[in-house]
Amino acid sequence: MKNYAPGNKIFAKNLRKNMTKEERHLWYDFLRDYPVKFYRQRQIGSFIVDFYCHEAALVVEIDGSQHYTEEAVAYDKMRTEYLNRNHLNVIRFLNGDINNHFAGCCYVIDEHVKIALANKPTHNIYRKDDADV
Repeated sequence: MKNYAPGNKIFAKNLRKNMTKEERHLWYDFLRDYPVKFYRQRQIGSFIVDFYCHEAALVVEIDGSQHYTEEAVAYDKMRTEYLNRNHLNVIRFLNGDINNHFAGCCYVIDEHVKIALANKPTHNIYRKDDADV
């Protein structure tokens, strides 16, 4: 899965600097301080996903109006199938979901992470830097 597309690293960095309002809201108000590490605008294969949690094998996508066209729907489907084949679960929210049902979106993400981690043999839900050592 490490077949990175040339130039995507710079593109991902630019996307991190220019997140949408909804991406900023989810990142700064939930995922950035979530007990399990999430990455934003992460390159996976030749794609860049909005948010990625390695430990839970989870991708979170926030879809704006550009995702409503027939072409975009087909592309998102192909992309999701690629991620699923690489053992990653994908959750998609619309911008309106983030704007109008933020707590519910956070709950869905939290439940997916908890289920994924519960199925791992051993896991400490807290980051190493947060654990009492």
